[in-house]
Amino acid sequence: MFTSETNRTALVLFSGGQDSTTCLAWALKHFDRVETIGFNYGQRHHVEMACRSRVIEAIQKSFPDWGAKLGDDHVLDLDILGKISDTALTQDKSISFAKSGLPNTFVPGRNLLFFTFAATIAYRRSLKHLVGGMCETDYSGYPDCRDNTLKSLQVSLALGMDTSVVIDTPLMWLDKCATWELAHELGGDPLTSIIVRETHTCYMGDRETLHKWGYGCNACPACELRSLGFEKYAAHKS
Repeated sequence: MFTSETNRTALVLFSGGQDSTTCLAWALKHFDRVETIGFNYGQRHHVEMACRSRVIEAIQKSFPDWGAKLGDDHVLDLDILGKISDTALTQDKSISFAKSGLPNTFVPGRNLLFFTFAATIAYRRSLKHLVGGMCETDYSGYPDCRDNTLKSLQVSLALGMDTSVVIDTPLMWLDKCATWELAHELGGDPLTSIIVRETHTCYMGDRETLHKWGYGCNACPACELRSLGFEKYAAHKS
């Protein structure tokens, strides 16, 4: 897939969570130069953002060859998104389902904006691939995580910038068990240990309790997906 490319570079949408860390490892395996980008979008909890630097440092320490490929980390301020959103991820409210059938953890336009700003950075930095951890298998029905949405966005970005843009979503058809398995395939126990101890996915921002699968409240939908996936992964591994 990548061997014939002359521009083997990527920009990873990196939040500091399990999925984006797995995608970062995937990009470091497949590309020669990898940069990362994160967004302060007015999220209710900034735990993931605080985890980002620790994850990067742990990867650089545990995987020197990958560390040599890692370039700049970009962090953009998009707090306007939080100001115009009324969601459980940007406001202090309990998780529930809206009339649309979507959970109120859905932040409208978030991934569309993230990829658009990432493409702008990639254009300036001559990075061809944009890598994101979106998934249509284990997800909450978010329309901006769907494969068709991102394929359409890829075409729009390429047309609007008059340059080749590739959106890679290595987790698109994986459940959480398979995501754990992919992480182990990419980096073995050292990488899965980094994911357990350094990444964060919990919607409630809980960093007090360390479970076998990582930190979290063990009650929100994100923790449920992560823990159930880990249990299946651990059973397969044994």
